[in-house]
Amino acid sequence: MCTVVIDVPGMPGEPVRLLAVRDEDRHRPWRGLGRWWPERGGVLGVRDDRAGGAWLAVDPDAARLAVLLNREDLSDRGDDEVVTRGGVPLDAVGDGIPDRPLTRGFNLVEVDAAGAHLVEWDGLVARRTRLAPGTHMIAHHAVDDEGTPRIARWLAGFRRVGLAAGEEWWMPWLDVVEQSTHDPGAAVLRRDDHDGHVLESLLVCVASIGPGGVDVREATLQEPGRWDDGLAARLRRGIPSAMVPRAETAERPQ
Repeated sequence: MCTVVIDVPGMPGEPVRLLAVRDEDRHRPWRGLGRWWPERGGVLGVRDDRAGGAWLAVDPDAARLAVLLNREDLSDRGDDEVVTRGGVPLDAVGDGIPDRPLTRGFNLVEVDAAGAHLVEWDGLVARRTRLAPGTHMIAHHAVDDEGTPRIARWLAGFRRVGLAAGEEWWMPWLDVVEQSTHDPGAAVLRRDDHDGHVLESLLVCVASIGPGGVDVREATLQEPGRWDDGLAARLRRGIPSAMVPRAETAERPQ
């Protein structure tokens, strides 16, 4: 299951900061951040090649980001009655998602320059909650749910270290991610067996979303589910094309 760590600022005008870890079958084909959906304008994201959707999607012009985490589905719908969850992040940064999605259950973290929301869909009821200022963790249940071992063990650590000043604001959080690898039962980077399917942490993304625009970076793990010392350097290099000012800023005369 994926993990999101998010910091919602208490002061207007400050950016929302987010670290997201993608857990998936290492053999399922995917592509890193890019503009893989030309029909959706300038939206970019991490693409699932099998179903064609996204795990994380960003509209830089609108300063919107959405990232998807799987959640248990409580409905009795058959497979022929649902569609892929991969369209949800793409819709979320566009016109929005429906009140009753035609997908299996999910948690969706929605971020814009004004703050962040969590959408919880269990196949029966959808709930959309504004995230309060502060640092939170989200996995496959409620926000900050201590029934999830990695949240119970490491949320306080993420809150304690806070964010660094400057461009590499995410480094203290990355240190906590590394520390967590010494506690396999509660590690943020994971290797889990779910109903015969092995899911491993494949990708780490960090993003800053605020009035000045969006900065999103990614780093693929050298070995799925395992920390490597080059991770910070790969995030530091980032993707220059992903740092885009908001449309109204870009249109100002130079």
